[in-house]
Amino acid sequence: MRKLRAIGVVLTTAVLLAGCVSQEQIAAYSDQYPGFQTVASGTAAASGQKETVWIQNAEQARQTADRVQSLVHKKVISADTAVQVALLNNRGLQASYAGLGLSAAEAWQQTMLENPVVSVGLLGLAHPEVGALRAVESIIVANILSLMTQKRRVDIADTRFRQAQATAIEDTLALAAQTRRAWIDAVSAFETVAYLNQAQAAADAASELAQKLGETGALPKAGQAREHAFFAELTGQKAEARLQARLAKERLTRLMGLWGQDVDYFVPDSLPPLPGALRNLPGIETDALRSRIDLQVARLELEAVARQYRLTEATRYVSDLELTVGIEAEREIETEYELDGSELHEEKSEKTIATPQIELEFAIPIFDSGRARMRKGEFAYLQAANRLAEKAVNIRSEARSAYTAYRSTHEIARHYRDAVLPLRKAIEEESLLTYNGMITSTFDLLADTRARINTLLMAANARKNFWVAEADLAAAIHGGGARNSASPGGPAMMADAGGEATDDFF
Repeated sequence: MRKLRAIGVVLTTAVLLAGCVSQEQIAAYSDQYPGFQTVASGTAAASGQKETVWIQNAEQARQTADRVQSLVHKKVISADTAVQVALLNNRGLQASYAGLGLSAAEAWQQTMLENPVVSVGLLGLAHPEVGALRAVESIIVANILSLMTQKRRVDIADTRFRQAQATAIEDTLALAAQTRRAWIDAVSAFETVAYLNQAQAAADAASELAQKLGETGALPKAGQAREHAFFAELTGQKAEARLQARLAKERLTRLMGLWGQDVDYFVPDSLPPLPGALRNLPGIETDALRSRIDLQVARLELEAVARQYRLTEATRYVSDLELTVGIEAEREIETEYELDGSELHEEKSEKTIATPQIELEFAIPIFDSGRARMRKGEFAYLQAANRLAEKAVNIRSEARSAYTAYRSTHEIARHYRDAVLPLRKAIEEESLLTYNGMITSTFDLLADTRARINTLLMAANARKNFWVAEADLAAAIHGGGARNSASPGGPAMMADAGGEATDDFF
């Protein structure tokens, strides 16, 4: 019994080497929705208080599908509605949340002690003297190095878990920003189609008038062909604009994760008007450095690499350390002879001898001194540190660029609204007056109408650029990815009566 107690003391001492892991940590890792409260609160402010869900069973999926259908089916959806549907229904975002759960499970795994290895040996089977069994050998092997480094490994896993939370927030914000831009693209594309419909009506009238004048001989064939060509080219441009509008809506549908009957929704015919006042952000660089979630991800990466480097440094020379504790119980038969008168009596007695065993096994760093592992750790830290510094520089530049684009696009759109469009409207009204007074011809009136519609297209494109810049500004401050390419499906060019595209549109 004393020997068994000694073995228990050795194992208890080894376990104590692992340090303590708080129950709060274990509860956070083993929760059904680990870290999701942090994700939800971290995305609420940046996404306009939009709700996010983590779907983990069929009932939650059914409830979410019902809610999504009530938001979009046969309804005209706003940008905020589109973003909300995407955060509820996008399966790629759910996959990102599952990655958060994987990180939590890994951290939970690191809080558990490594299971000891138990070995039981039976010696002397069917021994002719002692019977079926001569000796029993039992050994317990525990990885001492694993126990000693558990606290460090838990800290690394916890850092990775916090990094996974920040990554989930970044994915959520990126989806919200992409959906808002896709909504702007779709609405702008349909608005372009509406303006081209007006232009085609004017072109149709001009083409019909040219045909009638040609029949009377008042308009030469070249003039007739010019008007017919303009109508034909504009018809092709309108067909292309319709295609771009459908494709833009499909991109929005994909981001919202819709299929089946849910794709039966509508977007507005025009973008919202310009806001009356702009946001004043003199400290936008500071705001971005404080709020950008991708910068937090880079910081946590540097922290994780630093912790891993310290673990590598602590285990540089001793990379494997195992404690073997066991006991061997052996049965022995002793024979005693006693002379009783003239007879010799043989008496056998049996006793069991228990022998404790303790072994310490480790690798001798003769060939691998750990210098290569240390160098890898140093360069990994330098890599993470430089990437963090680069990220900070880029974020400053992105914030400045986004703010500049935000204010400049508003000025451009306001210029078209307040200066160019009123002039075009005045020109068209004067043309109508002179036409009624038989001073100008019908073709002059139609040309002024086409010019006004062309200006409407340019003003709509300028207004679209502003709303895109506003979405990019939010992404530059909070995170979610900068816009890398121009919006697809821009406004169509109108051809002039001579068959050439008007380059003043751009």
